[in-house]
Amino acid sequence: MPDAFRRSESSEGAEGSPPASSRLALAPRLARAIVLLVLICYCSIIILNVLQTGGASTAKLTVCVCIVLLEFGVQFALASPSARTWPLRWRLVTLGVQAVLTYLPAAWFGLDWGSMQGPLSATILLTLPNRVAWPMFGAVVAASPVYPLLKGSGGLYSGYVFSSVVLAGLVIYGLTRLTDLVTELHDTREQLARMAVTQERLRFARDLHDLLGYSLSTITLKGELVNRLIPTRPELAADETTSLLLVARQALADVRLVSRGYRDMSLRDEAESAAGVLMSADVRTEVDVQVERLHPVVDTVLATALREGVTNILRHSKAEVCTIRATSETETVLLTLVNDGVANGGEPDTRSGGGSGLGNLRTRLTAIGGELTAGVDESGLYRLVARAPLQPHKGEAPAGTAAERSAA
Repeated sequence: MPDAFRRSESSEGAEGSPPASSRLALAPRLARAIVLLVLICYCSIIILNVLQTGGASTAKLTVCVCIVLLEFGVQFALASPSARTWPLRWRLVTLGVQAVLTYLPAAWFGLDWGSMQGPLSATILLTLPNRVAWPMFGAVVAASPVYPLLKGSGGLYSGYVFSSVVLAGLVIYGLTRLTDLVTELHDTREQLARMAVTQERLRFARDLHDLLGYSLSTITLKGELVNRLIPTRPELAADETTSLLLVARQALADVRLVSRGYRDMSLRDEAESAAGVLMSADVRTEVDVQVERLHPVVDTVLATALREGVTNILRHSKAEVCTIRATSETETVLLTLVNDGVANGGEPDTRSGGGSGLGNLRTRLTAIGGELTAGVDESGLYRLVARAPLQPHKGEAPAGTAAERSAA
């Protein structure tokens, strides 16, 4: 997506509607508000049932309102996602309190209190493990029409009580669980957004290291060469200065491309450039790249591996001979970089400072289904071998190349 379109899209969101993150943040609050509204409606139904019988004294009505508010206050507390993390003893105490508030007032309010078993059944489902909750839910629901039958209300009213208890229990339980899911989804999206930002920072850091490490090492090398040639061979120094300027301009272009996320590289072009740089450093170089046109992602990763290998030779070794080979096999591409710049201890000289280049390369190659090995072989030469599939593993290509975005 072009940068200009991104900017216009984001500005439109800022002017015409709330940002996406703000809209997402509203979702959990909206879900909680819906649960609260449903509970208020159930509260009103219970109070209206008591009022419709007539003859309810002010004291009786006051007690009814207080009990209903207390019970539905407990119910609303249970609708919070944090309630699912309460210790079991707290949940059992809450269930016991609600059971008392459900069944004890029935002796005073009579049949009008029967539908209060609905919130109780929802609390059972929310507070107990499933293997216990559902049988208890069934028992509460099955027992709900018993009291109306004993009072002689008939089957029609008993069926109404049964249906209202089932409906209230499942509605409150379902809305509460949906609120939990909305909250979890919101939290998950926030985590994914943070992970995406972190991943992009890592990609940016890897690209800067892999691209600029080589360019800056080349600039340093050529700058030292120009400094030595100026007194004795000014014409050659001028040529090397021109070459240095080209490398500096390429480094500037690389920085711009990395910042925009558009960066494709060619293994063949990188091999030719590496040969010229190494020969400028008096390293006798043999290049043998026998590969056909590669997948852009594979081409970029292998070119990055070659660039990092050459950078390490320039910075950390005293190589005199270097061989660069790339061959295609049936399903893989093999890049080999061999040099004789190994210190006496059997490892490349790293006194100038280490880096994370090889780790970055392993991450890139692993992401597309390849592998990287590096170390001193039996002949005492330092060998870097990068193996990559001809087709990168689907969905695992490293971020940041134009080929990826066009494929997506």
